[in-house]
Amino acid sequence: MQSLLYTVGSLLLLLLLNHEGGFTGAADAEHNFRATDFHTHRHRRNHGHRRGEEFEYSALSCRAYSASLDEFGAVGDGVTSNTAAFRDAVSQLSRFADYGGSLLFVPAGRWLTGSFNLTSHFTLFLHRDAVILASQEENDYEVIEPLPSYGRGRDTDGGRFISLLFGSNLTDVVITGENGTIDGQGEPWWGKFKRGELKYTRPYLIEIMHSDGIQISNLTFLNSPSWHIHPVYSSNIVIQGLTILAPVTVPNTDGINPDSCTNTRIEDCYIVSGDDCIAVKSGWDQYGINYGMPTKQLLIRRLTCISPDSAVIALGSEMSGGIEDVRAEDIVAINSESGIRIKTAIGRGGYVKDVYVRGMTMHTMKYVFWMTGSYGSHPDEHYDPKALPVIQNINYQDMVAENVTMPAQLAGITGDQFTGICISNVTITLSKKPKKVLWNCTDVSGYTSGVTPEPCQLLPEKQPGSVVPCNFPESPIPIDEVKLQRCYSRRRLM
Repeated sequence: MQSLLYTVGSLLLLLLLNHEGGFTGAADAEHNFRATDFHTHRHRRNHGHRRGEEFEYSALSCRAYSASLDEFGAVGDGVTSNTAAFRDAVSQLSRFADYGGSLLFVPAGRWLTGSFNLTSHFTLFLHRDAVILASQEENDYEVIEPLPSYGRGRDTDGGRFISLLFGSNLTDVVITGENGTIDGQGEPWWGKFKRGELKYTRPYLIEIMHSDGIQISNLTFLNSPSWHIHPVYSSNIVIQGLTILAPVTVPNTDGINPDSCTNTRIEDCYIVSGDDCIAVKSGWDQYGINYGMPTKQLLIRRLTCISPDSAVIALGSEMSGGIEDVRAEDIVAINSESGIRIKTAIGRGGYVKDVYVRGMTMHTMKYVFWMTGSYGSHPDEHYDPKALPVIQNINYQDMVAENVTMPAQLAGITGDQFTGICISNVTITLSKKPKKVLWNCTDVSGYTSGVTPEPCQLLPEKQPGSVVPCNFPESPIPIDEVKLQRCYSRRRLM
């Protein structure tokens, strides 16, 4: 019966398309569809495609239909531009959104492309030997409006280049594979930014906005011009099994930046970056305050990070819409500037509250804990100096750090204390040349328990002689109860 329904659905689609050389074929027993005869690709070989071996993957949603990128005229030689092929493939496959969704298979090869948009009920799947190469030409990236919660681009006033993979107002989008690669080829962009030659903000590798049901998994991302992964104004997001690599000397190459998002799970990722490995955001000064969309219900676990000049996990500095209910556990930091950093400033407004971190191991750190209330930059001169951020209920526990220069730099705002700080069961071993002042604390309050070396007086021992744990919620975040499905499709044999 199910096969019959899919066959009928396919026939209905043929009637709906009703154009010369439209889709042919119907779903097989695995509901797999090959897009085999588009009128725009008459140059293709006349013989039919052999079915390839079946492959398995995990996803929020499985797909009824699939096609391969090379069926749209793409050439994987690393030189030929495939922007038109990617755009055409997504456009054609978008017609299946209401009929079980579709999968675009990217086979082995080096596929050069400019920006292209994603669609709903869609999976982009990369073969293990597939490399998507981002074009280095500015003309391959449309200039779009600044995000409303930022008011301007992050690099420059005004607009910004669209990301390599972009989507807006989508439902059910999966970007996954067999650890295939998306290479941003960012070096020319980094040079232009450093020399002040860019008129617009650099593109990200992935930006998905105003969307629900997003999965990004089992891929390698390299050398983004700026941030690598940026979900914004979105909900119900799973990011897992990513390797993200960028030179540690290049700023703004953040790994994953959930921004004004709800119900997000980030897990099993390895990130090397010249900036924050994960930066949690929610808008910038008056623009973020007015937009009023917080990041909340965020789970981060089993993250490994190397970031010599930035944080493993940063909260802010663009946090004006609010950040709350962040849970991080089982984190490994290596040769990084700071473990958890809260960044804010006068004029930001908003809040960072209900943050829970446990089970963190750190090797070779400048700081373990870092909070700053003077993280300066503003989008323009119209920010409100009376807009003070609220930082409260921050919980860190069960941590070990070695070769540390300074355990803590905690600086709130005069007249606007950072409150409710709890640090429990933390052992820090110092480097050979530590700072003279190990804990520098101003305008903060809270308590510690079982922490060495001895913390500052503003964070006194709660119960000397015993370890009092900090809070960590027992009830799960909804996204943590979402399970991926086992899906099957076929790759074509050439």
